[in-house]
Amino acid sequence: MHAAYAPHDAFVAPARARPEIWRLIAGLVVAAAVLFGLSSALRGVLYALAPDTLYAELAMEGGTGTTPASALILLGSFAFMALGAIAAAHHLHGRSAKSLIGPSLGAAARDFFRVLGALALLYIAVALLPPWGVPGGMEPEPNLAPGLWLALLPLTLAVLVIQTGAEEILFRGYLQQQLAARFASPLIWIGVPSALFAFGHYVPADFGGNAAIVALWSAAFAVALADVTARAGNLGPAVAMHFMNNVFPVAFTAMEGALSGLALYTVPAATEDPAMLRSAMPVEAGMLLCSWLAARLALRR
Repeated sequence: MHAAYAPHDAFVAPARARPEIWRLIAGLVVAAAVLFGLSSALRGVLYALAPDTLYAELAMEGGTGTTPASALILLGSFAFMALGAIAAAHHLHGRSAKSLIGPSLGAAARDFFRVLGALALLYIAVALLPPWGVPGGMEPEPNLAPGLWLALLPLTLAVLVIQTGAEEILFRGYLQQQLAARFASPLIWIGVPSALFAFGHYVPADFGGNAAIVALWSAAFAVALADVTARAGNLGPAVAMHFMNNVFPVAFTAMEGALSGLALYTVPAATEDPAMLRSAMPVEAGMLLCSWLAARLALRR
């Protein structure tokens, strides 16, 4: 193992007791069952309580999360993903929920805030650059009233921590750990979760002809998250990177449509102007590279 990945050994250690691939496959089935079962139960409750409002929007393909309430519910429901991974780890591998995060929760929290601080400085520096405008000449339009947006901001940040933390628990926690317990090569324990993460972000309905480009970017993002997880030996840095990546397009300037309900501003969706997304991807790739390097520097302190 590369010396920089030495902390990964302790991160993976709890998974080595029961590393069989059949257990991992069965665990993913359990995680999916918990996720879809609890999501269906939530929709049943919403159908009983608010059939013409929240349920109607959440059940509408491509239109979910366009109001503050539905966006909060949708992001908060990612907790079911974390519960599924926790159930799989417990029932198939005899592991605790804590083991999915790292050997020390204190170290995970410390690394989370280290990386979060470094990335906050990076994003502030980028925000202070000259305003060259939105690619394609499309300027942001007001979405939520500033007072309402500010009042909702603590809830928005909380559900984003839930959403990003849940994805990291499943992909960089459960999947990466169990694969690393069985296979020594990073090509497998980084590559397989990253490919699955990219597949989950392949959404032609939202991105049209750019769906493959978005999926490739998601794969690169997942590789960066796996790398900082291996370097830290816990999920703290990956959650911080994932959170910072999501907070601006959800809370500040969102694309019109899905998950725009909590944003201060919106811009036309990518499906309306595919060239806009293509022109923005080099900038996104540059920000990903800078974020990854900033996270690595933060972990060296």
